[in-house]
Amino acid sequence: MSLPSHLEVNEKGHLAIAGHDTVTLVQQYGTPLYIYDEDYIRKRMREYVAAFNFEDSMVAYAGKAFLTKAMCRIIEDEGLYLDVVSGGELYTAMVSEFPPERIIVHGNNKSETELFMALKAGVGLIVVDNYAELQQLIQLGYGIHAKKIDVLLRIVPGVEAHTHDYIQTGQIDTKFGFDIESGMAMEALEKAIKSKIINVVGVHFHIGSQLLNLEPFKLALENTARFLAKAKERFNWEAEIMDVGGGLGIRHIPQENPPSISILAKTIKEGIDISFGKYNLQTPKVIVEPGRSIVGESAVAIYSVGLIKDIPGVRTYVAVDGGMADNLRPALYQAKYDAVLCKQPLAKREKVVTLVGKNCETGDILIEDIAMPKIQRGDLVAMLSAGAYTYSMASNYNKLPKPAILLASSRGVFPMVNRETYEDIIRKEVMPEHLEKNNVRA
Repeated sequence: MSLPSHLEVNEKGHLAIAGHDTVTLVQQYGTPLYIYDEDYIRKRMREYVAAFNFEDSMVAYAGKAFLTKAMCRIIEDEGLYLDVVSGGELYTAMVSEFPPERIIVHGNNKSETELFMALKAGVGLIVVDNYAELQQLIQLGYGIHAKKIDVLLRIVPGVEAHTHDYIQTGQIDTKFGFDIESGMAMEALEKAIKSKIINVVGVHFHIGSQLLNLEPFKLALENTARFLAKAKERFNWEAEIMDVGGGLGIRHIPQENPPSISILAKTIKEGIDISFGKYNLQTPKVIVEPGRSIVGESAVAIYSVGLIKDIPGVRTYVAVDGGMADNLRPALYQAKYDAVLCKQPLAKREKVVTLVGKNCETGDILIEDIAMPKIQRGDLVAMLSAGAYTYSMASNYNKLPKPAILLASSRGVFPMVNRETYEDIIRKEVMPEHLEKNNVRA
């Protein structure tokens, strides 16, 4: 097999990321260990900015894929906008001193506290997802005497993307947005336009994640343009901004062949030119919101091998010291990954095994039926393309501490997230007074 272009085998024969020996890093930081390649992340961001160079396009990094204070600084350095979906993500951005005017706030169930927080921070755009939120935003706007609030209306274009059901969001049956077909979107747009505190600057859709086929974008843009043409006729209103969401897939396993960023940009531009031209609509500014396709392939997750259980004629289980607590994706929607041994990443793959985690669940399977070199207890396994939706979905299930995360680059290696301790896990737990040791009665 060949490694992804930003990974290499060093003079010791070990796996290296950003020029740093993964075996050496494990000796210093332990496992499980996530290592992100900063240079690769910046390279992908620059590819997006270069590709989306038309109609004053904006590239907004989707924070839900992976967000830390260090990531906020990288995003700011590279001139990208930031898409957040919760108060926690917004707080992370604000304490990192990220420019609020470059923040786009998403979420299907924003609380009043989160909306108030966004307004006080002065975020650039709020994506309105439902009627209740629209009404709440209007009331909050009047209540704090805010200037007009710039919003995008999240619409559902009625398109089914070719991906897992759990990460499809553009079809009619979804918890997100106002669907076009039922008339919800037009009704919401009318209410927003009539409000004196809301300034609807455009619309947003997101058809799904891990997309390897870009054809659904064309249909989504056609359906959206048709909707906007009707809106223009009814309200004499046109969208200044067309936010096409994110979703570009990455290569988790060798068989996947994702489109390039430049092909995505070309598809979006052609789709807008054709669809908006067809309905005689002004050409809008474009926002694209990549997350996975920026950080997904940038990181490796390194685990230590513990139990090896061979069931003759059935299966060989190789258990590692991580699992679904630090990477829920395989259990949640059967995500696929590839893996190599850190000490011999290009060794011949001789035996099919199943890599499992240490969580007390039968479904805690990281990679099912993967051909690997001979594995022994204590070996280090590197799961590739582990940068997206891993740490951001991590939990303390079974009271497992969350792993350490490093940022590696040509400048060196720097801790980005410290490893949790057992003390960290129970820090917020409180013992009720009547259960204190000296107060417990039979």
